Amino acid sequence: MLYLGKTPKVRRHSVKPITVFTIGYEERTIDEFLGRLKKHGISTLIDVREIPYSRKRDFSKTRISEHLRSAGINYVHVGKLGSPKELREKLHRDKDYDSFFDGYRAYLETLNGDMEEMYREIIAQDVSCFMCMERDPLKCHRLIVAKKVKAIDGNGLVITHI
Repeated sequence: MLYLGKTPKVRRHSVKPITVFTIGYEERTIDEFLGRLKKHGISTLIDVREIPYSRKRDFSKTRISEHLRSAGINYVHVGKLGSPKELREKLHRDKDYDSFFDGYRAYLETLNGDMEEMYREIIAQDVSCFMCMERDPLKCHRLIVAKKVKAIDGNGLVITHI
C-alpha cells in the first residue's frame, strides 16, 4: 500500500470536473516554478521522480520541499511512480519513447491499487500537480500518470500542463 502521509479529507464538491496539473522544472528557476504553481492555485505538488534529486539544487527533495512549504504548498514524493531505472536506461540508449511509455504503462499496472489510493487521498481532495524534470510533458512519464488518474476519476478529469 502506498503511504502518502495525509489524512483523507472530504472530497472537493464541484459541478466542474477536477483538474490535475503537471509541470516540469527543466530550464526553469525556482522562482518561475513556484510562480506557476501559485498562479494555478496548486495546494499539493506530487513529485513522481523515482529518485528525487537534481543537479539543480533547488529541485532536490529537501530544498524543493522547503521552498514549497514557504509558499504554502504541500510536497508529497511518490517514488513508486518514478520510471524504473531499466526503462530510463533503455530510453537513454534507443530514444524510443513509444517503447518507454508502453513499458511504463505496464509497470503502473503492477502497483495494485496505489494509484487509486493516491487519487482518493490527494487528487480528489486538493488542487494537485504532478512534477518531474522534463519540461515537455510528451517526453515525460508524468503524462502517463495523469492519464491513469483521469481513467480512475471517470468523471471528465482535466489534465493541464503548466
